[in-house]
Amino acid sequence: MHDCPAPQALLATWLQGAVNNNGNYGHILFEQVAPSDDAIVAGLRPYFESAHLDAREVFHRAARIDLHPDAAAPGGNARYPNCLPPSAKKGLFGEVMAGLITEAYQFIGGHRWTIPVFLFRFHVEVGAYLFDLARDPARVREVSGRHGNDFIALDIDPATREVVRFIAGEAKWRATLTPSTMDELMHGEWTGPQGARVRKGDGIWNEMNRGLAAPQGLEQLNTLLCEKAREDYAEAIVSLDRALLLDAATLPRTDLIFIAGNKAARRAPGQSYLPTNAPPADYTAGRPLQVVELVVEGGVDLIERLYASLWDGI
Repeated sequence: MHDCPAPQALLATWLQGAVNNNGNYGHILFEQVAPSDDAIVAGLRPYFESAHLDAREVFHRAARIDLHPDAAAPGGNARYPNCLPPSAKKGLFGEVMAGLITEAYQFIGGHRWTIPVFLFRFHVEVGAYLFDLARDPARVREVSGRHGNDFIALDIDPATREVVRFIAGEAKWRATLTPSTMDELMHGEWTGPQGARVRKGDGIWNEMNRGLAAPQGLEQLNTLLCEKAREDYAEAIVSLDRALLLDAATLPRTDLIFIAGNKAARRAPGQSYLPTNAPPADYTAGRPLQVVELVVEGGVDLIERLYASLWDGI
């Protein structure tokens, strides 16, 4: 289970946030105000290890390698998530940071979000990649992203222990955040002939609008709770079981869009690339929506150092 609290003191040192709330819409811009040095890596490491532990146990067991193999041991080259190609680690970084920020800060609606376990074990291609790599170290390749929700968090009533709401998020990392990069993320790539090009319309706004009232990620999380913590989350499991029935009244849902990336050269301090006061017309789902932009410097190096440090020396 994921049981590591978000490093609040570290975040307060590393990031500065600008908050805007308006009805059912919230926007937070986080900007880096302290270097991403070794202290930041060390402070983030426990949360990231906790987020990846369930998948690490599953993938290592399926690949028949030790949970903490020595570098020279069979399969020592295929440790999760350290062995993943850079693009995959960047995607994972965005998803874990989305969860970390969700648990650390108050979003629209004032709900208290908790992530009992991250959904990384359902990244089927990663499991296949580790199995092959443990047996043939030359099989290094790119890995496509995991399908479905990037993460799910729950609002659990402290009195009844039932789930009363969930938040489902899309999390993206980009090496350089610019207006054109953000436009592509939100609306899709250009398509069509020269002079008549249009956006494909398959970006994040489309994903949010098509999001199911009870998505598969909620079923996956329920499955993990049943397997790993049935007694501790008994009431939450029952409430999720009810909500996941095909003809059931669904749980209230909040949407989250989390975009992280490196500061563009021409970006002014405090500049946001997504609306700060109200959702655009592109968002038609009508649910409470929280948007988070995280702007850092030297993020690619930070990600590499952070993921290289996970379970280092164990």
